[in-house]
Amino acid sequence: MPNIGVTGFILLVLIALLLFGPSKLPELGRAFGRTLREFKNGARDMMEDDEKNDKKRVDVSRAENDDDERNSKRLPD
Repeated sequence: MPNIGVTGFILLVLIALLLFGPSKLPELGRAFGRTLREFKNGARDMMEDDEKNDKKRVDVSRAENDDDERNSKRLPD
């Protein structure tokens, strides 16, 4: 996907001004900013949950490996 240059950005701003008018544009900007903030917070929460789950899996697998090593070091009956 090509990057939007300065002229493309200016064109988008002009189209937005024509469609919504100067009075509605700040309102739309605030709403867009809030939406982005909520999305970032949700994504961050999901990443933290995944990291916690991964850490729990590693801890459980280490405990299982420790048990296996202890059992394998026993002398035969």
